[in-house]
Order: sequence, then C-alpha cells, then structure tokens
Amino acid sequence: MTNVKTPVDHLFSSKAYHILSDLVFQHSRIRLGPDKRALVANRLRKRLQTLELDSYEEYCAVLQSPHGAAEVEELVDLISTNHTRFYREPEHFTFLTRRVLPALAPELNAARAPLRLWSAAASSGEEPYTMAIAIAECLQAFPALKWQIFATDISRRMLATAAQGVYPMDAVKPVPPDLLKRYFQKGVGGRTGFCRVKPELRQRLQFERVNLFQAHYPVPAKMHVIFCRNVMIYFDHASRAEAVSRLAHHLTPGGYLVIGHSESLMGIRHGLHPVQHGVFQKT
Repeated sequence: MTNVKTPVDHLFSSKAYHILSDLVFQHSRIRLGPDKRALVANRLRKRLQTLELDSYEEYCAVLQSPHGAAEVEELVDLISTNHTRFYREPEHFTFLTRRVLPALAPELNAARAPLRLWSAAASSGEEPYTMAIAIAECLQAFPALKWQIFATDISRRMLATAAQGVYPMDAVKPVPPDLLKRYFQKGVGGRTGFCRVKPELRQRLQFERVNLFQAHYPVPAKMHVIFCRNVMIYFDHASRAEAVSRLAHHLTPGGYLVIGHSESLMGIRHGLHPVQHGVFQKT
C-alpha cells in the first residue's frame, strides 16, 4: 500500500507563507493577511498531497521553478473565494429590469445593435444566469434584439461548473417557481436532485478566464452593464482603483457598473455617477 504524504501544517513556516501570499498578490491582487495562514494551509493541503509534496517549502520551489506558471494559476484558483447564489443582492436585478433594460431595449432594437453585459466575477455561474433570466423575461417584447452576457472569472474550476449550468435543487430555491420551470430542466435518474439551465439560455453566455489585472480583456469594449460584485473587497485601495478604472473604460457612455453592497468606491477617482447603492453610471 502506497503511503500518502501529508504536509504538516505546523511546519508551514512564515517564510513559505510569505512567498505564497506574495505570489497570490502578484497574480490576482488578493491580499492575504497573517490571519489567513490557517485558511491557506487548509485549501492547499490536498494539492500538496496530489503533487506528493510533504512540505510547503517544496511547494514554493515548484511555484518558483521555470515551469511554475501553471501551478501559480492553480494556487490562485484554490485560494480565491467563490461564494455566490442566485438572486444575490436582488435590488441590482430589479434595477436592471425596471430601469436599464426598458430604457435601452427600444433604442438598441431600432438601431439593430446588440445588448452586451459582463459578469466580471462570475464564479460558478449563479450571477450571470440570474442576469440572463432577467433579460430574457424583460425582452420578450423585443424578440429580434440580440444580447449576450460575457461571464468571466479568475478560476477555471468555477468557470467549468458555470459552463455546465448544473445545480442542486437547493441552490435554485431563490429562483421563482415559474422561472425555474421556464429556464431549467429537472434531472432524472442519476441526475435526480439536480437541474440544468436550458440550452437556449446557456447559449447566451460566453465563458472566459479573466484576471482583472491582466494586460488585455478578451471581451468587447463598450459594455452596457458590468457586474463586478463582491470581489474588490479582497483588493487593497490601489488595486481597487485600477480595477474600477479599467472596468469603466469598458463601459459605453451611459453604461452601468454594479458593485457589491459591502463594497465602496470612496476615495477612488473614477468619473462615474452614483445612481443607487452599488450602481454607478458612466457619463
């Protein structure tokens, strides 16, 4: 029987933690304070076992090796927090359906121009699919209007889940029953207890891995709405300012940036006009 190496957490030295936290910051701008050491050890333990490493120093050596770039991406994936749910902070979806879409749809329809939205921290997909449901419901009077949602995240693991669009029934409880019936398929047989977003809605989403601080974004400019919620809370002030500036650049004039309720743009020069809590408009 093969012995499985298990890293000893109390040997997670300050030096190794410093190297790991610096790499995470350099590649994601996520700032890990000294209080996150136990969390990092917990999230990396299984990865070290998979790589058959028995110390965090060995893992640091892998990360810093000439071929360590792929493992750094894996590190960031494991460290990033991916808490989300359908209809999280529902006021933002109400704003989308009652103010943004009724104003934009007739104009874009007449111009035969597409509606573009971006979920910039899409995680496992609940946010962009909620956006898609809201849009599909609101634009029934404009069947010819083309629209697309770009769903991006730093985690390939989360994006793979999002692209599948399969969720436990407990996860879709926030979805109103009539919309659940309209836009989801219930699983049968081995899929009992799960449901999947219907293909006609899934095809509206384009999934891409995006680090908000990479050189270029693989999404079109001139977005009408960008949701970037509950991710900037993990950035320092300078990083938040940079992210907001770059996201604002991708908005069309009159477009909206939506951030989380617990986030703020206070102290950041952004040129956006506050509309309501968490919603800013490019003038």
